[in-house]
Amino acid sequence: MSIPLSYIAVIAIWTTTPLAVKWSAEGAGFAFAVSSRMILGCLLALVFIAAMRLDMPWHKRALKLYAISGVGIFTAMMFVYWAAQFIPSGWVSLIFGLSPILTGVAATVLYDENELTPGKLTGMALGMAGLAVIFASSFELNIEAVYGILGVLASTVVYSLTAIKTKHYNSGIPALSVVAGGLLLAMPLYVLAWYIFDGNVPVNITDRAGAAILYLAFFGSVIGFTLFFYILKHVSATRVSLITLITPISALLLGKYLNHEPVTLKVVLGAGLIVAGLAAFEFGAIFGRFVNPVRSGTGRD
Repeated sequence: MSIPLSYIAVIAIWTTTPLAVKWSAEGAGFAFAVSSRMILGCLLALVFIAAMRLDMPWHKRALKLYAISGVGIFTAMMFVYWAAQFIPSGWVSLIFGLSPILTGVAATVLYDENELTPGKLTGMALGMAGLAVIFASSFELNIEAVYGILGVLASTVVYSLTAIKTKHYNSGIPALSVVAGGLLLAMPLYVLAWYIFDGNVPVNITDRAGAAILYLAFFGSVIGFTLFFYILKHVSATRVSLITLITPISALLLGKYLNHEPVTLKVVLGAGLIVAGLAAFEFGAIFGRFVNPVRSGTGRD
């Protein structure tokens, strides 16, 4: 599959994921929803690996990669499922929009990746300003909202670090194998989390919740994470994280039309800033020459 098509597919899947996460916990509870999703996703991934006869090594480096992937996905998903109880689904995607900055900073600090040019920093700043405007448009603080925001922020930090670590530890292992290995190693953690937070098999799961769990297991876990790790192998971690500058807009609109979540006129301003940020990031060299013409060779003494 081509990189552009994979990129578009991940955007489409992650647009629907926040709302599906919220729906999946209806009558089931967040712990059962996330655990059942990931366990089903792991089984599906293993079936696909066997059917496609993909390589799934278990040497030391592979185990380390699976551990990074598994613990990262587990921690990020537990935080976000717990937090989704307290805030609208669109807010989840909005807060995740912080990951481009976190990923970019982490890539620079941990691995000295020279990607944070003035143009790209300008793009990130514009994108974050847009997210802030959209976030503020319907933000009404209460204690539960604070819990939700902190939970998604924690998930975003873990996601960003996992993206960086996974990219630098990957050594040619198929993306689906990375997902399956990570989910397999993390499976006991999901069972333990379900036991601690609930421990009961729900009997009042709605049809919508059941469908959401199945959708998330197949598309959100297997397909989504596989494509994510696939494109992560071929482009920079910072550019991959730009997906989260697009999905907040589409997720907000989906929440509005399918879950009656409010979208104000401020969203239009925020959307414009995000688009401008994406343009600045993609054409960072142009912005870099504008910001620092002497170093780019266009200035005069």
